[in-house]
Amino acid sequence: MDKKEFRSSVLKEVSLIEDRAVDELWRQVEKLPQFVSARTVLTFWSMPDEVPTEEFILKWSGSKRIVLPLVVGENLVLKEFSGKECLVSGYKGILEPSVDALTVAPDEIDFAIVPGVAFDVNCNRMGRGKGFYDRTLPLLKCFTTGVGYDCQLFERIPVDSWDVPLNAVITPSRQIGADL
Repeated sequence: MDKKEFRSSVLKEVSLIEDRAVDELWRQVEKLPQFVSARTVLTFWSMPDEVPTEEFILKWSGSKRIVLPLVVGENLVLKEFSGKECLVSGYKGILEPSVDALTVAPDEIDFAIVPGVAFDVNCNRMGRGKGFYDRTLPLLKCFTTGVGYDCQLFERIPVDSWDVPLNAVITPSRQIGADL
């Protein structure tokens, strides 16, 4: 199965998930020493077929500097989150910070939470195929963790030479990776 077919299969399974309770996943993230000590956290505003991030972002934006990506051309520009009311509809209708939001340098990020269509036990991730995170992850010098549903975690996923592995992957029932 190629990457495109694999993505389609996983996203179909995610769309069937009715119980979207992800409290346990976020509790696991919040307990990670790397998250606890982080002052600046890169995360993402979720799409409907991703683990919901809105409550997590709003919860932590009062005590940590939250950074969200803004799609500009073929790249992600990291922007400081300053409230839901400051988000605008961007790439594929995803809520993103406006271009006027404060830009954050990749080396300012202490902890990164990364989306993915699928992950494997070697902390590889498969995104949606545009390479936005594959171009951004090498710029980060922090602990990176992917978050997803249990059905998005596999023994092995297709990987290309440009795919960048994460430090950890967390689902509601599993934690995999370095330093966990």
